[in-house]
Amino acid sequence: MRFFCDQDVYRLTAEFLRSLGHDVLTAADVRMSQAVDREILQFAAAHNRILVTRDKDFGSLVFSRMFPHRGVLLLRVTPLTLSEIHTELERLLSLQTDEDIQRSFVVVEKDRHRIRRIG
Repeated sequence: MRFFCDQDVYRLTAEFLRSLGHDVLTAADVRMSQAVDREILQFAAAHNRILVTRDKDFGSLVFSRMFPHRGVLLLRVTPLTLSEIHTELERLLSLQTDEDIQRSFVVVEKDRHRIRRIG
């Protein structure tokens, strides 16, 4: 899968996704570390990438303001739960296809994930 990690995503998470064989760009890679949420979501959509973030505000952009997107993975992660979140993230990616996630807003938490399909 193709992912775009928001500036608030831990570097270890981007590296973890790469270790699973995914194509991962980060906001820092494309000099967007200071970009606002709307610009982040637009970049991900324009480059056909699923956004990975820790920022709950993207839910408002996707659901209330109907911004175009290719899917959002919201990670409910703290430094203490990083390993458990990575385990759940790996489980999610083994169960869902790229197409399933591209049409969804997915919340990944310790020991579970919730998928809300959009459109």
